[in-house]
Amino acid sequence: MASTPFAAPAEAPADVNALARAVWPEGAARDADGRLVVGGIDAVSLAAQYGTPLYVVDERVVRDRAARTRLAFERAAEAAGTSATVYYAGKAFLSAEIVRWVTGEGLAVDVCSGGELATALAAGADAGRLGFHGNNKSVVEIERAVLAGVGTIVIDSEIEVERVAAVAARHGRVQRVRLRVNSGVHASTHDFLATAHEDQKFGVPLERAAELGERIRSHASLEFVGLHCHIGSQIFDAAGFGESAERLLAAHAALSAVAPVPELNLGGGFGIAYTEADDPQPIEQVAQGIVDAVVRASAANGVPVPKLAFEPGRTIVGPAGITLYTVGTVKPVPIEGGVRRYVSVDGGMSDNARTALYGAQYTARVASRLSDAPGSLVRVVGKHCEAGDIVVDREHLPEDVAPGDLLAVAATGAYCWSLSNNYNHVPRPAVVAVRDGVARVIVRGETEADLLARDAGIEASAISAIADAATAAAEGAAE
Repeated sequence: MASTPFAAPAEAPADVNALARAVWPEGAARDADGRLVVGGIDAVSLAAQYGTPLYVVDERVVRDRAARTRLAFERAAEAAGTSATVYYAGKAFLSAEIVRWVTGEGLAVDVCSGGELATALAAGADAGRLGFHGNNKSVVEIERAVLAGVGTIVIDSEIEVERVAAVAARHGRVQRVRLRVNSGVHASTHDFLATAHEDQKFGVPLERAAELGERIRSHASLEFVGLHCHIGSQIFDAAGFGESAERLLAAHAALSAVAPVPELNLGGGFGIAYTEADDPQPIEQVAQGIVDAVVRASAANGVPVPKLAFEPGRTIVGPAGITLYTVGTVKPVPIEGGVRRYVSVDGGMSDNARTALYGAQYTARVASRLSDAPGSLVRVVGKHCEAGDIVVDREHLPEDVAPGDLLAVAATGAYCWSLSNNYNHVPRPAVVAVRDGVARVIVRGETEADLLARDAGIEASAISAIADAATAAAEGAAE
């Protein structure tokens, strides 16, 4: 049985230096000096070259997980006499290089805003292999998608039926669309991550699927290709997807009685291990479980097994990423039954908002050295003026963790950069890709000058002076 998605470590691990294989990027290890190595490069060298905080993503891990996920669903679908298309959910983390990596491994791409669409297209993605989501797509965004030749637009509301139809008709196009419905299945996850229940902003009620499907079909400018549902995120097994598929296939059958419905998109939301307490099923097992449920439901409803589509994001990019921080202060704080030490780092909720948003748990390790000291209960916190600025709520680090140590937080490849922000005017970190001992920047980090340049009340000369002062201060601190 899958564990609770956000389980915190209750006891100190036997070895506070150990790297749990299920949590850290595949191939992560310690070198002879005890430094964390990811993608063939040690953390100390990365921090020295690029500074901290720093997002680090192992390209080979992303590519391997993308290929593995695609093959898992394709093979399960083929055995059931159908086919599967796997879309990478760009909201997890989207950049030009990420688009190239996942499309290079045979995935399509799911976008949900004009900016994500622009990024995918600029990176060279085939527009015909893009899916466009969103509960409030503007007419301008729909125009861009139709003109670009986006393969499928996901209709999220009754209003969008007419909106997309009008845009497509105006340009003489026939736009492929899916209809997003709420199956009523509640994923076992945080309330803000569960997206298929009735009282939330996405999709239309399942009982209206047949009606709205026929309304879509009434427009010559639209091609209805099937239903779509997304039941949530950080889901560890196939049970919820199977129940959702059973409900969707009843609506699918009703629509199929009028005209063929070729596809069924069951979304994504497959979970990963953030701590050793997390126990997600292998993606092959999840894929097989979902496809088996679709086969059963199709037979029960007397319809052919449809073509399937899925939209994983976190499971592909999440485990491939880590974030490096430098420890600034360590402060003992009395708590009931003992003392918890607050380890403050040079980032925080500006580069990882998930702890504050969802109560997410993470795993942290000292990345610059090994320690013989026993483990000590800590809370890793950021530098922001906010009590909720917590990076890792509960962790055990060596008792001798000290200012200047490098700290690495695992499984930050998904949603951390995507949710990054400039709270307290803190610049967002760079993203560095590593592979086989080579590192390169794939998203440039921001500077204070970048932040000031957006402020219309600051003259260019003042920005230059501030930048010079910042450089001088950095040089002085390094001496």
